[in-house]
Amino acid sequence: MTSIDHRTLSRRGFCLCCAAAASFTATGGWLSPSQAYAEARSIVDLIRDEAAKTLIKVHKLRGNISIFEGSGGNIAVLTGSDGKVFIDAGITASRPRILEAANSLSRDPIRHLINTHWHFDHADGNTWLNAEGAAIIAHENTHKHLLVTQRVEDWDYTFPASSLAAVPSEVFSSNMTVDLNRSKLALKYYGPAHTDSDISITFPEADILHCGDTFWNGIYPFIDYSTGGNIDGMIKAAQANVAAVTDKTIVIPGHGRPVSNKAELTEYRDMLVAIRDNVAKLKQQGRSLDDAIAAKPTATFDAKWGQFVINPDFFTRLVYHGV
Repeated sequence: MTSIDHRTLSRRGFCLCCAAAASFTATGGWLSPSQAYAEARSIVDLIRDEAAKTLIKVHKLRGNISIFEGSGGNIAVLTGSDGKVFIDAGITASRPRILEAANSLSRDPIRHLINTHWHFDHADGNTWLNAEGAAIIAHENTHKHLLVTQRVEDWDYTFPASSLAAVPSEVFSSNMTVDLNRSKLALKYYGPAHTDSDISITFPEADILHCGDTFWNGIYPFIDYSTGGNIDGMIKAAQANVAAVTDKTIVIPGHGRPVSNKAELTEYRDMLVAIRDNVAKLKQQGRSLDDAIAAKPTATFDAKWGQFVINPDFFTRLVYHGV
């Protein structure tokens, strides 16, 4: 297993990080997404540009499962005689480096892809992975969002409908079990959380849980209200994740340090609950959004969680919107 430097969150850590990192040198500090928009043609274009040159880091776990870090969200790969199984597709511009990383694990063909949700930093690579031979599985809401033009207000970006090759061919509404490579993968729908399409993937034989973007390890999470996400759903998902693991379980977050555990997952849940309660009290008192931000309801947690793209002010705004 590759060791992780817990002091460092590189530009690989989060889909919006590339825009902030690209702006850091020029401005001397991290930009909020709205500030980053003013500095660049679009945050999505910046992310894709960064993915075209970022190296893929491979973290080997157990049970023939590895993580690819460096192309949008953290990608899990299961190898075996049934062909490689990808959990998330990353960004298309990373294709050569993802293939190189995949070939370093084994020469098994790529046969299956599971999307944890619809966001482009997890599904942008669907088309090329399908061309490699991967059948795509996802929640029915991922299928729905990829089929149509989709606006994400907080990214100030409208995504066109995906090609049919990128759209999942097999969907489910609640739970699904997939038998591949001597593993009985358990797919479970969270309900609205980060989006309205989030699922978890459990590898029971290896005792590994991939949480998708319901878990951001060491950084404040993004919540996409444009497609059904909300803070209460994020907390509910975090609680479900904590209940699903033991101290021996390897936990894979959607973003942040890619190899995690129950203790970090629990700390993340507790942070969400505390900040949600703080912001809710301010809103119940009739405080405006600006007043709530000025009250610094995240202050206790900022040193650890607020030092990246979703800064304390932006996260306060996301929570305020949902309470």
